Amino acid sequence: MSTVLFVVTAARSWTLSDGTEHPTGFWAEELVTPWRLLTAAGHDVVFATPGGVAPVVDAASLGDGDAAAVAEIPGLAAPLVLADVEASAFDAVYYPGGHGPMQDLAHDLDSAALISATIAAGRPLAAVCHGLAALLPARTEVGDPVVAGRRITGFSDEEERLGGLADRAPFLLESALRDLGADVEVATAWSDHTIVDGLLITGQNPQSSESAARALLTALA
Repeated sequence: MSTVLFVVTAARSWTLSDGTEHPTGFWAEELVTPWRLLTAAGHDVVFATPGGVAPVVDAASLGDGDAAAVAEIPGLAAPLVLADVEASAFDAVYYPGGHGPMQDLAHDLDSAALISATIAAGRPLAAVCHGLAALLPARTEVGDPVVAGRRITGFSDEEERLGGLADRAPFLLESALRDLGADVEVATAWSDHTIVDGLLITGQNPQSSESAARALLTALA
C-alpha cells in the first residue's frame, strides 16, 4: 500500500482586496471524502501544513456530522511541518481546497518545491478546487510553470462570482492558472468535473472530491 501526503492550508482567513478578512480554512468535503476513500483502500495518509500549524475547517463547509468526522481523522490536529517534508517519502501528494490555499499555499515556496519534485519524479499529484492555488508558484527544472500546457480544472471564475467574492478577490484562480499557460477546462458551476492529465489529477470544486480521489486511487494502483 502507498503513503499519501495531504498538504493542507494553515490559513484561518483570506485577506480580500479591500482589506477584509474572510474567515476560511480547508473545505471539509475535499479533505474528508478523499481521506475516507484512500484509507478504506488501505493507503496511509499523512498531513502537513505550513509551519506545522493545526489546520481549521471552514465553518461554511460543515454539514451534519462533518465536524465530528473531521475531529476523528488521525494526525490532522498534529501535522508535519511542510518545510521539513521530503517529497521522496511519499507515493503521492494531494491538496484539498477551501479559500485557505489562496492565502498561504498560493505563495508557499516549500509547497512549490514539493509539487515540482513530485511531478518531476513521476508520482501522482492531485488537487481539488482552491487547492490548485498551490500550483501557481511551482516551476519545472528549467523555470517554466508546472501547469504550462497541462490540461487541468479548478474552481472557476464563475463559481467565485456566484459565491460572492470575485469582486474582492486579490486574484481569480481560473484566470491565474490560464495566465501561466495552463489549458483550463471548467464545467457548469457546482458540477462534478475531474481531469486526469497523466499523473496530474485536478477537480473543479467540492462536488469533484470523490471523482478526484477515485482517479488518485487508480493512479496509485
